[in-house]
Order: sequence, then C-alpha cells, then structure tokens
Amino acid sequence: MSAPDATEAHRAGMTPAEFVALMAMLFATVAFSIDAMLPALPEIGAELSPDNLNRAQLILTAFVIGMGLGTFVTGPLSDTLGRKPVILGGAALYIAGAFAAWAAQSLELMLAARLVQGLGAAGPRVVGMAVIRDLYAGRHMARLMSIVMMIFTLVPAIAPLLGAGIIAISDWRGIFLAFVLFSLLGAGWTGLRLEETLSPDRRRPFRLGPIWAALREILGHPMVRITIATQTLCFAMLFSTISSVQQIYDITFGRADSFPLWFGAICIVSASASFVNAALVVRLGMRFLVTVMLSAQVVFSGIMLVLSQVPLPETLAFGFFLAWQTTLFFQAGLTLGNLNAMGMEPLGHIAGMAASIIGGLATVLSMAVAAPIGLGFDGTWFPLSLGVFVLALAALGLMLWLRKIEERTLP
Repeated sequence: MSAPDATEAHRAGMTPAEFVALMAMLFATVAFSIDAMLPALPEIGAELSPDNLNRAQLILTAFVIGMGLGTFVTGPLSDTLGRKPVILGGAALYIAGAFAAWAAQSLELMLAARLVQGLGAAGPRVVGMAVIRDLYAGRHMARLMSIVMMIFTLVPAIAPLLGAGIIAISDWRGIFLAFVLFSLLGAGWTGLRLEETLSPDRRRPFRLGPIWAALREILGHPMVRITIATQTLCFAMLFSTISSVQQIYDITFGRADSFPLWFGAICIVSASASFVNAALVVRLGMRFLVTVMLSAQVVFSGIMLVLSQVPLPETLAFGFFLAWQTTLFFQAGLTLGNLNAMGMEPLGHIAGMAASIIGGLATVLSMAVAAPIGLGFDGTWFPLSLGVFVLALAALGLMLWLRKIEERTLP
C-alpha cells in the first residue's frame, strides 16, 4: 500500500511515514491502556479488593467510561482551541491519572484515577482523527486510515504480553509507569514535530447550545437512534468479553501464564475482519453485513450457552472457548465501523459534533450494560455466554426493525 500524499503530510511538519507512525501511536493509547491491564487484574484484585476479586474488572470499566465522557467534549474543544493544545492537555490529564493509579492504595482511588486517565485518553483518540480530517479527504483519507489501522491492530495483540513482561520485572504498579512513559513519548513527539493543523480562521467558539442542538437532532432521527442502540450492544459484547476473558483463562482453564499469547494470536486473526469488511461492504451493504454477523453470533453464543452446562474434556472446552472468543473479536470488525457509518450517514452537516456524541453515547452506555455481565463471573463461561447471547439477540432485533423502517420509507 502506498504512503499518504507527501504534500498533505508536509503540512503537519513531518514526512508521511512519520505522520502515520504518530497517528498510530495516538490511536494506540486506548488499546494499550485497556489490554496491557488484563494480566495485572488478579494481582490488583488480590491487593486492593481481596474480598471480591471480580471488582478488579471495574478498573477497565472506569477507564472506558472516562474515555466515553471525554469523547463528548474533546472534539468541540479542539475546534475552539486548536488540535495540539487538546492533544497535549489530554496527555497531561492521562499522565496525572496514571500516576494517581500507580500510587492508589484502595480500589476506590484506583477507579477514580482510571476515570481521569480515560478522560485524558479521549484527547489523542478523538483529536487525532480530527487532525487526519484536517489534512486529508476522500480516498486519501481512507488510504491513510487503512495504514494507521493496520499498525493499530498490532497493539491489542502485544499489549497483554507487554503487561505480563512488566509485571515479571517489577509488579502491577509498573504498568502505570509504562503508561506514563508511553504518553510522554507521544506528547513529546506531538509537541516537537506536529504543526497545528487547524488555522485560527477555521476555529469556532465552544458553546453548549450547539452541542445540545446536535444531541436533539441526533436522537430525533429513528435510524440514528437504532444504530446507536445497536452499536451500544455490540460494544457491550466486546467490553464484557475483555472484562471476563482473563479470569476465564486463569480460573476456568488454569492458563493464566499463556493468556497473553492466546489473546495476541486471536487479535491478529480477528484483525482480518477489517479486510473482509472492505472487500464485501460495497457489494453487500453495511446493514446486511451487520445483520448476518449478529445472526451468526446468536447461534455461536447459543451453542456456548448449552456447552457451558455440559461436562467436556478440558482441552475440548478450551478449544470451543478460543473459537468463540475469535468470533466475538471478529464480529467487532464487521459491526462497529459499519454501525458508526450508518449512524453518521444522515448527519453530514454536523459530522464532527455527531461523531463525538455518537461515540460518547455508545461507549458510556455500553459499559453500563457490560459491567454487570463481567461482575457476574462465577468461575465458568456461563455468565458471559448468557450475556452475549441476550445482547446479540437484542441487537439482531434492532437491525431487523431498522430494515422494516427503511422498507417503509422507500419510494
């Protein structure tokens, strides 16, 4: 795949290859902050919540909720202040949260720190996309995003292994120092090399009125409401799996030591979903692909629900779980991007604001759904399979409802 256009990248003050690498690093902040924590959850639970080890999962929940809340405002703020100040301000907040988590002596303080860390992570995540939009459009933007995402998909694959390595040479608190170092590198790189991409004449005042008006318009559109609800359920399937998966490997199957390797391998295999989607979406359509994937997930999760009640040899049971986990991660690649694009389709006139609001709503609401599923872990995969089955069934129902609405509105 060819590099992005050199003229556009030069506007950012760097070569095309350097620009792609920086954007990938900014986007990777979120994945690194979630997946590198997975191997540390047992030790954190034993130290900060010994009476209820399941509560350690809330460390992931708090971060994602903070990120979702930050998504509402970082985009509009960057339209007012410029891209670089918001990226750097978000990095500063992220670093402060990481230091607070490193020093936390109770789970409550840890959760507060992770919430702050998530708020800060929204800066690089959202504003990085705005920087790309400032410099690229159409096919050039799509080409750049494909390169960035190819690099980005490697992060979830290696993050648990990095987390396990850090724990091996220090302890779980060392992971938060790694977060600080990662963010310092990204912020320093941005501050020194990235030129501001939003000129003062293109900036807009930050006002709550337009945000409220955009929210009312977004929620007033039936198709957008349905796609947000479906995206929420799909995110909830993904987040409930991520919250529970380490405990299932450790407690259910006794494979905590090999968990980072299995998790990484599944992430690499599941990354092929983006290529499958790119090859099929133009011919088959976004709604069709989402509907087919959700239908398949209802079947897969129903099978796992039945198998959770059947005595199986440990090796066979582990094989079934690996296959199912792969389908769940693969599903994310065939649903989340398409649902976001479907929701954005009628909102082109407020695209930037809509992206922040849709992303924030789906992220925050999904954690409210996913957290109880993760906390329900009982030593087996039954709670997770039941939760995913119900969520997939509800999401499929929403997509079938959307099809009826579209059929009624056709001329």
